[in-house]
Parts: sequence; C-alpha cells; structure tokens
Amino acid sequence: MDTRLNFPTYPLMVLLCAVCALSGTRSAVAAAGRSCADTRQVYAEKGYSTGTAPLTQISGEHLRLCPQDYTCCSSQMEETLALQSERDFLKAVEENSQFLLTTFTQRHRRFDEFFRELIDLSEKSMNQMFTKTYGRLFTQNVHVFQELFVELRRYYSGGSVSLSEVLSDFWSRLVERVFSLVNPQYQFSEDYLECVSKHAEQLQPFGDVPRRLRVQVSRAFIAARALSQGLATGRDIVNKATKLTADSECVRGLMRQWYCPLCRGMPSLRPCHSLCLNVMKGCLANQGDLDTEWNNFIDALYQVSEKLEGPFNMELAADSISVKVSEAIMHMQENSVSISTKARKRARADDGGRGDKMGMDVFLITVTELKERLRPMRSFWVSLPHTICNDEKMAADVTNEDRCWNGQTRGRYLPDVTGDGLVSQINNPEVEVDIAKPDVRTRQLIMELRVVTNKLRHAQSGQDMDFMDSEEGSGSGDQGERYNDDWPGYGPYSPPYNKPPHNPASNPAKPPRVREKNGSKWNRNNGHGRVKSATSQLSFSLVPLLSLPFMVTVAPMWR
Repeated sequence: MDTRLNFPTYPLMVLLCAVCALSGTRSAVAAAGRSCADTRQVYAEKGYSTGTAPLTQISGEHLRLCPQDYTCCSSQMEETLALQSERDFLKAVEENSQFLLTTFTQRHRRFDEFFRELIDLSEKSMNQMFTKTYGRLFTQNVHVFQELFVELRRYYSGGSVSLSEVLSDFWSRLVERVFSLVNPQYQFSEDYLECVSKHAEQLQPFGDVPRRLRVQVSRAFIAARALSQGLATGRDIVNKATKLTADSECVRGLMRQWYCPLCRGMPSLRPCHSLCLNVMKGCLANQGDLDTEWNNFIDALYQVSEKLEGPFNMELAADSISVKVSEAIMHMQENSVSISTKARKRARADDGGRGDKMGMDVFLITVTELKERLRPMRSFWVSLPHTICNDEKMAADVTNEDRCWNGQTRGRYLPDVTGDGLVSQINNPEVEVDIAKPDVRTRQLIMELRVVTNKLRHAQSGQDMDFMDSEEGSGSGDQGERYNDDWPGYGPYSPPYNKPPHNPASNPAKPPRVREKNGSKWNRNNGHGRVKSATSQLSFSLVPLLSLPFMVTVAPMWR
C-alpha cells in the first residue's frame, strides 16, 4: 500500500488540534476576563467589604459549595454568602409564620381577658343583686359566694380543681345557711346542720337547679379553659418549631440556589421553582412531619370555638350563676312563703342593665374572627416550602422554567420535586437528609399537639381529661338535655349561627330566669334579719331529720 498519499494528513491533524487548543485557551481567557462589577455591587449592597472580591472572573477550584467554574467569588466570599443564605432562610421562615404567632398570641390574650372579665362580672352581678334583695343576710355570709368564684377562677387558670366538687361544696355550705331561714322557729346546732348538708343530695332542697347549673357551668368553663390553653399551646409550638437551625447540608443547598448565581456573575438570576422546593423541603423535613397532628389540633380548636359560640356559651353560663342560685334559694322557700317579686325584678334589672358588660355580639364576633383565622392554618407546615418559593425574591416563577438557575447554570431544572416530611427526603437531589434520625424536638412537639388536641376533643363533650372520674356526667351524659338558659329561643344545640344582626331595640337583653312567686322569706327590712313565718311544710321531707336528737343552740343566721 502506498503510504505517500496519507503523509500530508498528519501535519493537518496537528494543525487542527493546535487550533482547537488555541480556541479553548482563548475561551478560558475570555471567561477569566469577564467583569465581576455586578457581583461586587450586589455584595457591597449587602454590607460586605469587596476587598477580597475579584475584579474579573477567576478559576473556581477553591470553591466548596458552588460549581468550580470560573467565578467572581473568593473563598471568603463563599463562606460569607453561605452564612447569609442561612440568615435569609431563617428570616423567611419567621416572616411566613408570623401570621400564626400573631394570631395565637393576640387571640389567647383577648380570650383570656374576656373569660376573666366574665367571671368578675358574674360575681359583681351576684353581689349587687343579692345585696339589694337580701341585704344583711347576704353580706354576713358573702364569703360563701366569694369562695365559689375564687375556685372558678382557679379552675380557669389551670389549677387542679374539680368543678363538680367546687359546685357540690358550694351547695352544701349554702343549704346549711338557708335551712335555718326556712325554719325560723328553730335554732340548730352545727352538727345538725352538717347532717342536713350531708343528706342534701337525697333531699334535693334546691330541686333540679344544682344539676342544671353544674351542667351549664361545667361544659362552658371546660371549653373556655381548653380553648385558652389550646391557643397558648399553639403559640408555644409555633415559637419552638420556627426557632430552627440549618445543618451543613441544608446550608449547602441554600447557598447553591440563592448565591451561586451571584458567584457566576449572574446576580439577577433566580433559582428554578422546583429547585427551590426541593431545597426547602429538605431543610424543613422535620416541620413537615408536624402536618397530621397540626391539622388535628386546628380542627379541634375550631370545633371548640363552635361549641363556645353555641351550646357551651361562656357568657350565658357566667350570667346564669346568680340567677340559678337565686332560683335555688327561692325553690327551697316555696312551701314556706311565696317568692318575692322584688327579687325577680332586681334580677332582671341587674342582668340587663350592666353598662360595663361586654355584649353577647362582641363575644360571638370574637369567636367568629378566631374561626376565620384558624381555617388557613391547616397544612401550614407542608405548605411552608411553597409559600417561601412563591416569593419572587426567593425563586423564579413556575412558568419561567427555561430562564432560571438550575443549580449549575441557566436552564431547565429536571429532577422531580420530593414529597413532604422526613421519610420522603430519601431521594432529595439537593439536600442530603438522614431519615434514620428524626429530630427529637419535633417528636416532642408532636406529642404536645396530641395531648392538647385530646383535651380539646374531650372539652367538646363537656369533659375535662384531668377529672374524668369526678366530672363524669357533667358534660357528655347531659348533652341531650335542653336548657332555655343556653340559648334563649333556641335549643342548646341549635345556635342561631345565621340569625340577623343584633338589634338592641327589637331583641332586649335576656332577663334572669327566676320562678315567679309573691313575697319573700328574706326581707332585709326586718331589723333582726328574720321574717316571721308560719311553720308550713318544706319542699323536701324533714321527718328523718327532725326526728334526730339535736341540741338547740344559739346559732347566727347563715352561720
């Protein structure tokens, strides 16, 4: 074979290789010579010194986080921007969760103040009504009623107090004092009155009033305390869940998406939307695991709010205390004398004319506002990556898929977006997450959510988890019963959610529900605090009590 024909090809190949090498060198020289003015300007605007910032692009072999192409970032700049990316991330989480924190903080404060005010006004109403109606007989024994409200406040504030026991003790003390009044011809020993108190449950001297008051007050106070505690827990959980730190893998992903374009000399280029989502889901993997229990918690808060808006209305329950106590006292007198119309009129006037009382409409509006704010809180933690990446300052628009930073250069981002939560990050292409090591603090928050949700769910049926035995029957067992005091004109489970706006002229304040009888055994106009009465039959059997031997002693009225 004649090889002379191929001889000229060898110098040609050498020449072509030399041209290619020269071309590559010129390309690298051209890249190295590109200005870094835009990068330096942005870097300076962030408050950093440009002393170490290159004037033109240099080789990126020193970079640890960004692609090692020609770059406008020195090693110090890369480290500085990595820290900046972490601060930007934490700020974005804080800003986007501010709605939650503000809502829980403000609503907890507002409801707490409101519920405490209702208790104060209820006590004030009783003092005014009973002082005007019963005079010295009430003021001499006011400590019995004061102690009731002290215990109610202690329960609402989270004290280890059983509402059933509080109310039972109150009625026991009250029956001892009223018993002397309906039997003015006797003076009873302390032992004898204690015997009356012990048999009060069987004798039912106050009729059905104590049970009805227990049901109404228990379910309202249980729901109010559960809501207040739930809002406080929500505030604390948001605080804890958003006080996070970014680990090294998260910071790597944050830096690569937000500041590596700056190092490449393209400061205006935003990361692709899907790239941003993968980085955020990796960094917020543990927060995503809160989703299920968080949604259960929000739903339970919403449902308790509905109960307070309707059948478990706290304002009506607080208002009913003085009215029902007065009704109970009158019930015990009904077979001795007629009930005073004066007491009935006083009760109506005091209940409807309190100028410092927060109105029913204000309470309903407050509850409605809370419910409206709770709705968008569902799925907050799994929505957080989307919320952050939907910000045009954080990522490119989802429609701009070909003109965004894909982690290496300008172009489309090809990997799929991962799912939510820790386990789903096993194949996250941007953030390496150890799914075998769940975050201990997040597990603790999940347990806190489960506990408070359980309390809220029990409160919906009028049950307090802390006193399941002693409160048995105070709520769930009586749910089917209907009391006119719950919702005037409605059943306790038919709240007027769609009723027209309140018109004071056409819908006057609800008067206290007292039994209409004439006359009163408790007349403060009598100089001795007693009223002469015939020894008529009592509304409950006294035979077993009066047949007991007892000492006739000088005992003060109401002791």
